[in-house]
Amino acid sequence: MKIAVLGAGAIAHKMSNTISQMENVEPYIIADTVAEKAQSLADQYGYTKVCGSVDEIVADDAVDLVYIALPHSLHYKFTKICLEGGKNVLCEKSFTVNADQAREILALAEEKKLLLQEAIWTRYMPSRKIIDDVIASGVIGEVTSLTANLGYELSAVPRIWDVNFAGGALLDCGVYLVHFARMIFGGNITDIKTSAVFRNGVDMCDNITMIFDDSKMATMQSNVYAAQNRSAAIFGTKGYIEITNINNPEKITVFNDQYEETASYLPPKQITGYEYEVLACMRALKNHEIECQEAPHAETIRVMEIMDDIRKSWGYEIPVIK
Repeated sequence: MKIAVLGAGAIAHKMSNTISQMENVEPYIIADTVAEKAQSLADQYGYTKVCGSVDEIVADDAVDLVYIALPHSLHYKFTKICLEGGKNVLCEKSFTVNADQAREILALAEEKKLLLQEAIWTRYMPSRKIIDDVIASGVIGEVTSLTANLGYELSAVPRIWDVNFAGGALLDCGVYLVHFARMIFGGNITDIKTSAVFRNGVDMCDNITMIFDDSKMATMQSNVYAAQNRSAAIFGTKGYIEITNINNPEKITVFNDQYEETASYLPPKQITGYEYEVLACMRALKNHEIECQEAPHAETIRVMEIMDDIRKSWGYEIPVIK
């Protein structure tokens, strides 16, 4: 599978490192408006072609999948260009700036029978099945609540603090927490309560509490101005699960109701963790599917709707780039 990467920032480096080590995947095109950045990635990871615009990617019939590695505010625009040009797309999170944009480009992908997928990597990882299997086993009883946090000190990343680039903690870190809660509890959310601290016009730190069907509760915090421990815990009537690093689980530990460790699991060795979303796209394309079962279109839209509602409650509006 020949992959074109649009953008040459930090996340493009990570994906380039990943696909350069995968079997049956070729780092084919790297594109960025800054030629030096694109050439640097090409030299480091062995891309076949370097270009300066999305138009050159769309014009190349050999491209099987385009990976969008641009700021959130540009996802809609460039995903739409790729779809209109007949390309399958794996787009970084947050998928778009709002749910309306997500619905529009997902409808376009369905109309054109093209794969369009959100690169929310935690939905594709083997650790997700490990957690699901532990819960399904009944060893911690009926799950009633969870807590999670995700935060990094990102003061040196300009886009995080710029409303025009859809900055803030929610779209960068909080999106993982919303997905996590929905992966564990699913179903309907009956109530959401949130609060946020703003800095430079964007949400710096967010608290999110969600109540799900059957009175299940998720309590979470995201932050872009502190190094949080990225931990999560899932609580049940007979015990609980602790997850080390919610963003890329390193260890999953099970405790009984006497606070004794009863089991622990280590996810399989990985390249970076990004390979799982690429493999999911490969399977979908092989099976002529336009979405991956790990992250269905309906779930991408629902998460965007939830984040829209949260921002609306804060009075935080993000300028939309068409």
